[in-house]
Amino acid sequence: MGDKRSSHMYLTVNGKALDAHAGNLAALLDELDYADRLVATALNGEFVPKDERDAAMLSEGDKVEILAPMKGG
Repeated sequence: MGDKRSSHMYLTVNGKALDAHAGNLAALLDELDYADRLVATALNGEFVPKDERDAAMLSEGDKVEILAPMKGG
């Protein structure tokens, strides 16, 4: 799970350029050390539920948002 890899591609993650190797959203979360954290994800502006991240394939130039809850106020 989450181990699908491809050649590197350039993505925008949370507004920053990133050279990634992940082939899908689940693998990207693993690559960025988010795999075990509670996060919400979006790919190109569309919400991606946790159980659909393995099927959310990444392409060159995709925009990914990863949102994690924060403590405090």
